[in-house]
Amino acid sequence: MQEMRSTMRARRTLLFAPGNRTEVHAKALAAGADVVCLDLEDAVPPALKAEARAAAIPFLTGETGPERVLRINSPRGAEGLRDLLAVIAARPEAGVIFLPKVDTADEVRWVAGLLSEAGLGLGIAVLIESVEGLENVAEILKASDRIEFAMFGGADLSAELGVAIAPEPLLYARSRVIHAAKRAGIDVFDVPSLAFRDAEIVRAESVAAKALGFTGKGVLHPANVAVVNDVFAPTAEEVAQAERIVAAYRASPTGLAVLDGKLVERPVVRAMERILALRDSFQNKNQ
Repeated sequence: MQEMRSTMRARRTLLFAPGNRTEVHAKALAAGADVVCLDLEDAVPPALKAEARAAAIPFLTGETGPERVLRINSPRGAEGLRDLLAVIAARPEAGVIFLPKVDTADEVRWVAGLLSEAGLGLGIAVLIESVEGLENVAEILKASDRIEFAMFGGADLSAELGVAIAPEPLLYARSRVIHAAKRAGIDVFDVPSLAFRDAEIVRAESVAAKALGFTGKGVLHPANVAVVNDVFAPTAEEVAQAERIVAAYRASPTGLAVLDGKLVERPVVRAMERILALRDSFQNKNQ
């Protein structure tokens, strides 16, 4: 397992907005989400792809507010190739390119190679939403140092598996994606709640996702941002316990510590350090 990254980002919420609807872009940035993703794929009808591409790519160049992400169409198809070439031509200095329907690690390596050839420092995110992608997820998430985060995609995967979009039939798939993300040392988002008009359902799904190990959750509507942020932020009790454990470990001259009758080992300390790093990240974000 990789060590915790030196710079921990707040990634509780990933808010999607249609790439072609420029009137909602500013609203999405102001909604309080940690990450805002303009979508050129599912949210945009085929006839509006070129229009959306032209409207959305300049979004990556913004320097203030949430982390900015652009979900392109699959680079295995013509629209995705057009998206990639347009991004490279625009030469944004920051941002993340979100790859949908990733089936193999070679797809990530190919996109990363194109970005490197162009001298661009863009990050990559990957969406695991197919049985092939699920089979190869561990290799996919280790395919490039550019990978910033992953997301579990339940809708397409459930259709391919022939099951309902429900917790039980998708538990194995969710757990497999989480396991691969933890092994790669990257953040991992759960699929957005389809019941976005019901705050209690959104909260319940978020609590369940956090309990499984997701670090955040996708969001389809700005009204859900505060609920999901609240669930995935460390609680006061979690922070207090993390401070106690880290302090006990660091005070031990032997690299081993006992707290409340329990042995404190390095993997536990890493988890506690992550909680404190997230606490600091959220505090800095709100200043």
